[in-house]
Amino acid sequence: MRYVSVCSGMEAASVAWHPLGFTPVAFSEIEPFPCAVLAARFPNTPNHGSLTEYASWPIEQGSADILVGGTPCQSFSVGGRREGLDDPRGQLMFSFLGLAERLRPRWVLWENVPGVLSSGQPKGSDFGCLVQGLVERGYGVAWRVLDAIHFGTPQRRRRVFLVGCLGDWRASSEVLSLREGLRGYLTSGSKKRKDPASCSGAGVKANSQYFDFQAIGQYGNDGSASTLMARDYKDSKDLVVKPMSVPYTSSSFAQYAEGVGTVRASGGDLGGGSETLLAQPMAVRRLTPVECERLQGFPDNWSRISWKGKPEEECPDGPRYKACGNSMAVPVMRWIGERIAAYELNNPSQNHETK
Repeated sequence: MRYVSVCSGMEAASVAWHPLGFTPVAFSEIEPFPCAVLAARFPNTPNHGSLTEYASWPIEQGSADILVGGTPCQSFSVGGRREGLDDPRGQLMFSFLGLAERLRPRWVLWENVPGVLSSGQPKGSDFGCLVQGLVERGYGVAWRVLDAIHFGTPQRRRRVFLVGCLGDWRASSEVLSLREGLRGYLTSGSKKRKDPASCSGAGVKANSQYFDFQAIGQYGNDGSASTLMARDYKDSKDLVVKPMSVPYTSSSFAQYAEGVGTVRASGGDLGGGSETLLAQPMAVRRLTPVECERLQGFPDNWSRISWKGKPEEECPDGPRYKACGNSMAVPVMRWIGERIAAYELNNPSQNHETK
């Protein structure tokens, strides 16, 4: 299957779908560092730049079977100002719809943060614009929130995934359906949430429960840690652990020995006298870029490229952290790709009728 990927980042979709035999037709990315990653990893696939200029792209209807992308989430996130479709970044949703109308792919796949489901006035109206826009263009759609932890990654990353199929809501619903016992089944968590999955015009819902998203450094009841926040892309000096010397007294020993960290004596008997102790306070270690790539399901050093005239061995950490944080989770994208491929294989007559 052929696909066009927009808001491409460092291309989670391509990493996920390459083993399935899917072929990228074109990318759309404007951030300098992700663009450099795309040029390094996919030198034969054109990057058409800004999604807002889709009308001028040298691409024709029928050239892609799938349109995939996660338009910017900042305007919908509960951690931001929530300007929704009043924010130019949020308005890229309409460019996505325009490109879908121009290409008329059989499938569309759109990803964003769960906050989009409550963005706008009345609540949820921003997401409703996307659903209505796709339905008006002939797509039957289904959507649900999936958490990357249930697809093999050691992190919690809840995202809305919307799938649309030209002329057939049943196909979209089947792609996102989950059954107990399958990889990716959403097991029960500490709190029940109202199921956000639904199907336009069909009333199809899947009853699932979701874990709460944890802040950085916090752990869920299954031992998994959360993802990095945007603030953690910056200076790491606050996360560097440095030993500190403290004079020994019975009170100071009790203070530092009681939950602060490892306490070591420089010599002698801790039962008396004056000693110099070394206290090691507890802290959360900063993840390395490779660890962040692994959390998202990328190969090691996928984002380590030659950058600003320096060799890849000197690629800075900052843009790598940001690219990882803005990416989709590869295992989730692979599962959806597998479901689309399976539907196509099992329904050849319907495929012919809609093309």
